[in-house]
Amino acid sequence: MRTPEATEGLVDLYCQKLKLPGVRQIYREAARQALAQGDDPVCFLEACLRHELDQRAQRNLQLRLKQARFPWVKTLADFDFTAIPKLPKARVLALADGRFIRQREVVLMVGQTGTGKTHCAIALGLAAIEAGFRVRFIRVVELVQELLAADKEFRLPAYLKAWQKVDLVILDELGYLGLGPGGPLLFHFCSDRYERGALIVKTNLEFSRWGEVFGDATLTAALLDRLTHRSHVLLFEGESYRFRESRRRHEALQAAAARPPTGDGGQTVIDPGSPN
Repeated sequence: MRTPEATEGLVDLYCQKLKLPGVRQIYREAARQALAQGDDPVCFLEACLRHELDQRAQRNLQLRLKQARFPWVKTLADFDFTAIPKLPKARVLALADGRFIRQREVVLMVGQTGTGKTHCAIALGLAAIEAGFRVRFIRVVELVQELLAADKEFRLPAYLKAWQKVDLVILDELGYLGLGPGGPLLFHFCSDRYERGALIVKTNLEFSRWGEVFGDATLTAALLDRLTHRSHVLLFEGESYRFRESRRRHEALQAAAARPPTGDGGQTVIDPGSPN
C-alpha cells in the first residue's frame, strides 16, 4: 500500500511534468483545509486550479512588464492633471480602457519637456499590460539605431515583422535630435505599423517642425498623413514638472533662511526690546 509520502511524491512529479507549479505549491495546504472543513473533493480541485491560474496570470503580467522595458513605472493615479489644466483628463482616462489598441490607432503626445508626456505614456502602457496587451517602450534614437543596423545587415524585413507581435509601441523623445539617414527608416517603421498596431508618439515639436527631424518635407507630410488619420492628439501645455519642483525647493530654502534664529531646545529667541 502506498504511503502518504509516496503519494505526495507522485503528485509533485505529475505537477512537474504537467507544468502546474501553482497546484504543486498549494495542494498540501488545500487538502488539509478541505479535510478540516469537510469540503467536497471537487472544491479542493477547484481551489488548486484557481491558484494555478492566478499564478500564471501574475507571471504573465511580470513577463509583459519586463518586455515593455519601461524606464520606470508610473500610473494615471499618480499623474497631476491640475498641473496641466488644458489636458482633457476624461480623454486620457478613456484611453486607458485599451480601445485605441484594439482599433490600432495612434496617440500623439505633443508638448514641451517636463510637462508629463512620458509619465502619461508609461501609465497608458501599464494599463495596457494589465489588460493583457503586449507593450514596448523605446526611445526614437535607439529605434533608429536598430533600424540602421538591421538595414545594413539585410534583415530589415525580419526586424519589422518581429514588431508586429507588439500590440502597442511607445516611441519616446521624437524631436530631440535629427535622424539623418535614419529618417526614411523610421518612416518605414511607422508606415509598417499603420493600421496593424497601436502607437504612442511622444514629441516636443509641433507638427509643422517635424521636417527638421526627418529632413525631408515630402516624407514628413506622408508620415503625418498616416499618423493623424486615426489618432488622438493630446497637447501638454504647462510649466515643466522639474522646474516646478526646483522652484518649490528654492522657495522652501528661502523661507527657512528667513526664519528668526532659535535658541536651545528650538525656542525662538525674543528681543527684550520688542513689544512681545
